[in-house]
Amino acid sequence: MSRRSQVEIPIDLRERLEAARLDLLALFRALDRMHLAPQQIPQRLIRQLFELDADYVEALWGLDQPPGKLNPRAMLRDALAALEQLPVACSRFRKALPSQAQPTLSQLELTVRVNLSPTEAYNTVPGRDPQNG
Repeated sequence: MSRRSQVEIPIDLRERLEAARLDLLALFRALDRMHLAPQQIPQRLIRQLFELDADYVEALWGLDQPPGKLNPRAMLRDALAALEQLPVACSRFRKALPSQAQPTLSQLELTVRVNLSPTEAYNTVPGRDPQNG
């Protein structure tokens, strides 16, 4: 009988997922403050960012599940793939915005990001109370 090897979850995975969620939250809030017209925001590209955010929510939820509840190998594979996609997806999105909006967005994004609480990474994560971290 062959034994399945244990899946080694990187110790920094949770931290990376939290940072990715906070980075996206800062981007989304900064965009909201800019009051751009819908046609100025590349809808397909922002939808990709929302999908990546949903992947991070799912992975954070998965990290809190008891052993045997889900397939840790699949969760790790999907989480790492989503994390790998973020830099390119964000870059593509920013480049598709009107050029005059880009500097303002960058500045707003930094301001928002600095003021986010780490617990906000768990907004919308099932079973997590954002007030309790």
